[in-house]
Amino acid sequence: MNSDLIQNADSLRARVLDWYHQFGRKDLPWQQDISPYRVWVSEIMLQQTQVSTVIPYFERFMGRFPTLQALAESPQDEVLQHWSGLGYYARARNLHKCAQTVWAEHGGAFPRSVAELSELPGIGRSTAGAIASISMGIAAPILDGNVKRVLTRLHAVAGWPGDKKVADQLWRIAEHYTHPTHTREYTQAMMDLGATLCTRSKPACTVCPLVDGCRGAAQGQATDYPHSKPKKDKPVRQTWMLMLQHKEELLLYRRPEQGIWGGLWSFPEYPHADALQDALALSGTKVQHQAALAPFRHTFSHYHLDIHPQHVVLNRKPRAIMEGTEQVWYNEGQITQLGLAAPIKKLIHSLHQAEPIK
Repeated sequence: MNSDLIQNADSLRARVLDWYHQFGRKDLPWQQDISPYRVWVSEIMLQQTQVSTVIPYFERFMGRFPTLQALAESPQDEVLQHWSGLGYYARARNLHKCAQTVWAEHGGAFPRSVAELSELPGIGRSTAGAIASISMGIAAPILDGNVKRVLTRLHAVAGWPGDKKVADQLWRIAEHYTHPTHTREYTQAMMDLGATLCTRSKPACTVCPLVDGCRGAAQGQATDYPHSKPKKDKPVRQTWMLMLQHKEELLLYRRPEQGIWGGLWSFPEYPHADALQDALALSGTKVQHQAALAPFRHTFSHYHLDIHPQHVVLNRKPRAIMEGTEQVWYNEGQITQLGLAAPIKKLIHSLHQAEPIK
């Protein structure tokens, strides 16, 4: 830790807590009936997702999985279905796996140390710190996106926070300021500062309780921090999706656990149109109707995916499509119970809007 820290830790904590008691958020769903389980679920959902988006998902999720045992004993399909639309589906798979681990190996109780929490599936150091500090009262630092933004501006920390050297510096700063006793309030206050005042654009510096000692504000360059990840052009990938229909049913297959939309149900995919046609030719069934639907782009964090849907109506079910995968024919009513990625839901909806499945 540098010896020239701008803020005296006691002074900063006092100002942060005074601000929180007056202006902090205290009515979010996961702030009611606080427990390690509820805090954990909310923290996983809030990763790379806005609070306003998470609230209805959290409430529905808690309605269906009110306890860790309920989550641990539920099938993965149902968990993914309740996550559908939140994206980053590895979070949901790890959430389910973590619940099963805590139930089977820890007697249904979350460990009471950051180190042990960090060993659980899908829980990193910051999430572990949030669970420990908010639900257990343990003095543990956190470093989510909001807190990173506050601390990088406060100390004008140069560099992308994803770089280990920068991250290590921020962790030292976070540890220095973490409140030794009022941990829950301090942790929530720092997250609220980043979410409501020290926002990504147009930060409300004039009403921030830390503005007097903020280097970023003093430089007139608060929005320059944190520095962005060096940009690279996103590659574009192509896929042809085969929307096979027989009477009132659509063919779906379960995607591998690893990779995009892991564990979710999807339409069979092919790298180009000829491969799709070859699969149809080998299916041993007659095509009654085939139409290309409008292609569209879905963007992931690392690349763009151009999706080319092909709607094909068959006179009977094929012998095999995409051998070696788990496949099921579903009707419209059953489809609503599955874990589906947003683009797949979009395609099914467009198909139903265009004409009823017959």
